[in-house]
Amino acid sequence: MAAPQHWALLLAVCAASSVVAQALRTAPIGQFFVFEIQREVYQADFHPVSKIYGSVPNDPIEFKCNKQFSPDLPAWLRFKQRNPYDNGFLYGTPTEDDKGKNVIEITVINRRSYETFEDSEIINVIPRAKLMPFQAEFFIPRRDIEKVLPPSVQYDIKQDVQKMWGVDDLEFVNITSALDRGGLVPLPLAGHFEGVYVKLGSETYFSKCLLGVGTTQHVRECDALDKMPGHTFAKVTSDCSKCTVASNCVQWCRSTLIDLSNPEPPPPVPTVGSGILESGGDFDPPESLPPRDFFPDYIATVLFPFALALLLFLLLAYIMCCRREGLDKRDAMTPDLQLYHHHTIVGNTCELRDLAETREGMPPPLSTVPMFSTRTGESAPPYSDSIPLIMAQQEPNVDTFPRK
Repeated sequence: MAAPQHWALLLAVCAASSVVAQALRTAPIGQFFVFEIQREVYQADFHPVSKIYGSVPNDPIEFKCNKQFSPDLPAWLRFKQRNPYDNGFLYGTPTEDDKGKNVIEITVINRRSYETFEDSEIINVIPRAKLMPFQAEFFIPRRDIEKVLPPSVQYDIKQDVQKMWGVDDLEFVNITSALDRGGLVPLPLAGHFEGVYVKLGSETYFSKCLLGVGTTQHVRECDALDKMPGHTFAKVTSDCSKCTVASNCVQWCRSTLIDLSNPEPPPPVPTVGSGILESGGDFDPPESLPPRDFFPDYIATVLFPFALALLLFLLLAYIMCCRREGLDKRDAMTPDLQLYHHHTIVGNTCELRDLAETREGMPPPLSTVPMFSTRTGESAPPYSDSIPLIMAQQEPNVDTFPRK
């Protein structure tokens, strides 16, 4: 009975080790690493019963990635997912300082039901397998970063570069979006892309085709094309690029060759001294400072602002005091009827204020007397109860319409 138990334990350990081996991913230093997070893998986790019937709903799923015990990803790793209906991509190029294991926590969010699911991936950064001292970088203007990360698209780009380079041992060193290089955000319209930089390396020296990028004629022609509108895919003399897919065509004037076979030596380390200042004699301070004329500074800081303020004060005083018309000039330009009406309103106002104080034993106010006739100039008769406050003017032939 002990043998079956041992076999069961051995099978369980093997199964667990195989799962760990699948979860552990390696990223060589200096080579491009990409891992695609597929939505279909996590669709069934939100609907486990639907796997029995073979139909899994297509829910929008959003991924959020971070390093374990950290809110962000490692400095060399980036994550991209355009919308919840696309797969996510973890990509980047590790350096010597990133050696070791990186536990990446993946939070899966169902945007329809807001359910969450947590997963993790282990990325082990290992030393580089081979040196790639000769590298070439190309700019693809008709691609977005998430469209270049799938392996099939990388294979097509690699085939095109192999034709230009003439070698087979090519490896991707880096793939970067143009937005990370200071590019502009494209318009949200069809046919507008952000652009992608792809860098490939090899142990073989550059071909004659690629060496045309560094010629003087190439630089001269590209400078002339930069001044022309719509020069994205303009051809130059040294252009020998190949593209089996139109979206993978490179812009030849933005191609760069990098030679790392002869690295520059690092700058010399500065010599560390003893920390004690060498003896150079005693410090002899000057006895008196040379004379200095402060009058120009005084004019610039005191007199000039004071003169400007005085000038503004005089200008404002002239506008406020000397440019006024005066009451006599204004009254001379005002019609007599308008002046009389104005003085009447002022007098009536004062009279009403006086009546508000004592209302008994006072004659009727003049404001209750009808106005004088503007046509004849005659004033109204003395006040009596039978006289209405407003005299109606009699007009002849008021009733002009015939009566039935």
